[in-house]
Order: sequence, then structure tokens, then C-alpha cells
Amino acid sequence: MKKDIIGYALIALGIVCLGWFIKAGIDNFTEKDRKVTVKGLAEREVPADKVTWSIGTKVTGNDLPQLYESINYQTQKIKNFLLKYGLPEKEITVNPPSITDLEAREWSDNRRDFRYIVNTTITVATSKVEEVNKAISKQAELLKQGVALGESYPQYEYASFQQMKPEMMAEAIKNAQKTADQFAEASNSTLGKILTADQGQFSIDNRDENTPYIKKLRVVTTVTYSLKN
Repeated sequence: MKKDIIGYALIALGIVCLGWFIKAGIDNFTEKDRKVTVKGLAEREVPADKVTWSIGTKVTGNDLPQLYESINYQTQKIKNFLLKYGLPEKEITVNPPSITDLEAREWSDNRRDFRYIVNTTITVATSKVEEVNKAISKQAELLKQGVALGESYPQYEYASFQQMKPEMMAEAIKNAQKTADQFAEASNSTLGKILTADQGQFSIDNRDENTPYIKKLRVVTTVTYSLKN
């Protein structure tokens, strides 16, 4: 009889333990399945720290030697102008002149007053962004000196972006956590550990079309957190 009681007790204990393990397993499965995915954003507005400015100039005429002399004269004027505004000579590049012979073109109607067009481009690539901006605002000085300016394209960059990435990524994750905390609080849950996180989507754009020398940095990251009761 005593052995039967002990046996029944062990069976009952086994059933209780089995029920507890099943419940724990169900709770654990439920907890694992509970998660929230949020996005975090970080933005900065920074001044460009590099600029590449290409200045085109051209001359037209029929006497090639004279045109070469004229284009060299204009090129030197542009170089002097850039030097005047504090741009180092080593950062100024003068491309070889290119010549267009209008009479060599099959479709030319030969009604022009000149035969040749000689173009050249002077490029300055520098970190002296303020100096370039000042020179750009004073381009009229070259026109007064008889320099015929063609296409002029300043391209601004933020070369230090790589150094900013870790800081901005950390801020984006922090902002994502704030959003996840709000969700957890609203759902009467506790925020758990990070389950997944992407490397973030980085972008650099001009703040607006009128200030291309001010860059807008942006990173968006997606983070998934677990939730607990």
C-alpha cells in the first residue's frame, strides 16, 4: 500500500513537472515571437570641406598661332585670379587646349566669320571652400579683363563623411531605441535585446539648390528588438 502511495505521488509530481515545462516552453515560445521593428534617423548639416571648380574659356578666329597666344593669355589671367583669392598654385590644373575646325565638319555651311574654336579648362581642387566661394562671387573681374568665361561648375563634397559615420550610426540606433521604448510602454511590455540591425542607409545631399556648399547628411537604420512581458 505504501509503495502504491509513493508511486501515485511520483506520477502526480511528474504530471505537475510536465505541465510546468510545457507552460514554460509555451511562454518561452511566445516571448521569442514577440518583437518590434523600428527605424532610427540621424541628420547633420555641415559645410562642405572640399570643392572642385572647373572654369572653361574659349577663343575663336582663323589664325591658329594667334589663337594659341590668346588662349594662353586668358589662362594666365584666370590663374592669377585664383591665386589672388588665396588658392595654391599646386591645386590649380590647366588642361591642354582643344581645337575645333569648323571647316573640317561635313555639315558645316562655311558661313561663319571664323574657322577655329579653341577651348581650355582650368580646374582647382581644394579644401579652401570659403576662398573658392569668394572667387566665384568675383568672377566679373575676369570679364572686365576681357576673359571670355565658358562653363563653370563648382562641385562641393564632404570628404570627412567616413569619420562621421560611427557617430551618426550610434545616434540613429539610440533614436530607434527611443521609439521602441515608447512602443513597449504602450503595449505594457519591456524592451529586450537587439535581434537584428542593418548597417544603415547613408546619404549626402545639398541642403538646397542655392547653397550647394552646405551638405545634409542622413542615416536611417532599421533595428528589431525583442519584447518581454
